[in-house]
Amino acid sequence: MNLLIRTDANFNIGTGHVMRCLALAQAWRDWAGRATFVMSAPPSALGRRIRNEGMSIVELDNEPGSRNDAAFVAKLKANLGARALVLDGYHFSSDYQEVIKESGIILLVIDDYGHAGRYIADLVLNQNVSATYDFYTDQDRQTQLLLGTRYALLRREFNSWRSWTRFVSERANRILVTLGGSDPQNLTVRVLEALEVVQVDGLEIKVAVGSANPHYQELQAIAARSRFPVDLKRDEVDMPQLMAWADLAVSAGGSTLWEMAFMGLPSVVIIAADNQKANVQRLQELGATINLGWHGSLTQGEIAGVISDLVEDTGQRDKISQVGKNLVDGMGADRASLALMERILTLRRVREDDVQLVWEWANDPVTRAASFSSKPIAWAEHVQWFESKLKSENCLFFLVTLSDGLPLGQVRYDRDGDEAVISISLGESFRGQGYGSAVLRLACRKVIATEGINLIHAYIKQNNESSRRAFIKAGFEETGIKAVAGQEALHLVMRKGNKF
Repeated sequence: MNLLIRTDANFNIGTGHVMRCLALAQAWRDWAGRATFVMSAPPSALGRRIRNEGMSIVELDNEPGSRNDAAFVAKLKANLGARALVLDGYHFSSDYQEVIKESGIILLVIDDYGHAGRYIADLVLNQNVSATYDFYTDQDRQTQLLLGTRYALLRREFNSWRSWTRFVSERANRILVTLGGSDPQNLTVRVLEALEVVQVDGLEIKVAVGSANPHYQELQAIAARSRFPVDLKRDEVDMPQLMAWADLAVSAGGSTLWEMAFMGLPSVVIIAADNQKANVQRLQELGATINLGWHGSLTQGEIAGVISDLVEDTGQRDKISQVGKNLVDGMGADRASLALMERILTLRRVREDDVQLVWEWANDPVTRAASFSSKPIAWAEHVQWFESKLKSENCLFFLVTLSDGLPLGQVRYDRDGDEAVISISLGESFRGQGYGSAVLRLACRKVIATEGINLIHAYIKQNNESSRRAFIKAGFEETGIKAVAGQEALHLVMRKGNKF
């Protein structure tokens, strides 16, 4: 279950594409397994960040966005056993998508404004509040659109802050400045110079700056002579902590917007690129930020004046905080992973002609060892049992296949009212690859959403550690020990409303 991710970062395009792909890759690993980035000359700090996450990077020498680039990635699909690919970057055209789709891989394109014109991907994700179907009028019939902040891609470090509540202080003394990983317009320097003339005393300033920013020495000099304490945070990993510390942020109009919204951090935003305009303007209309406007026309006095006013305006900061929290719930990467998984795996009801396949899976030595009755199952006994399950109104019995129709395993729910007991088994060639937890999450989501099931029980032998991990990874919770067929078993449950 290797996910390929084709994206790039450099001084001109910044690091935003890679960082949101990293969020998706983290969620994918929680779902299913591995992620491999394919990049052209990745910045060293960014490469270390990806590898420290346990992910790999394949570097390519071809012209980014070219047909040779696409052909190289399509070949990787076979070499690495990948079933899905993510593209994120404005240099990936419809022609590029076509080469990729010809390889038979599931394709997700992360987009911002419909730059490619025609889309032949399986899924297109646009996390922006300005996302509209009008961007994607030229698309294949099978293309699924994932639009809006419901799909905002936040990295794993934000997960633990979902239940955190911001206290909006009477006065915003702590300012966070975050203007992108490379900041090609050198906006960080301009903002720090503007803060020097803010008509407020007692400010504290922290600056998030990426290693791709070539102006670091200039920033150090400004920090040293500032009338306020200025703390430069280079390649900061724990952005949620910085955002929780701050009372107010000055930001560019990239993906950081969704992180600040999730954290309820009031912000003023500078538009640093044309593709940010619609998004920032819409956020201001909703009351989720203050739009300072286009970077090229901003004066130092305008920046300082807006910040001075907002520092003292508790009511407006509180409004911005609440609107932002309502826009982004932090589940976007999980939803995107689920949408990808639904393209890779298919659940269908078991049919009469599946009887032999299910019998073979049930009699597999590993399956028998994991069962509470480990003796082999006779064919006649199996046929009788199988027919009874097909006829039962209280049995939800699914065969799981890959997108090409290849059978992968089975999952069954024996229900009693709005509760059910789950049973799962995979074919031998699919074990140990992350499919187990992916099947569990997908199947449980389906029966909870469509079959009126509110509580799912799972019983696992105490020595079956691999199954226990798969169920926990899928969102089940351990509740203790219970006797099953005269043996002590781990009892796990998934409730309606659990995170998928």
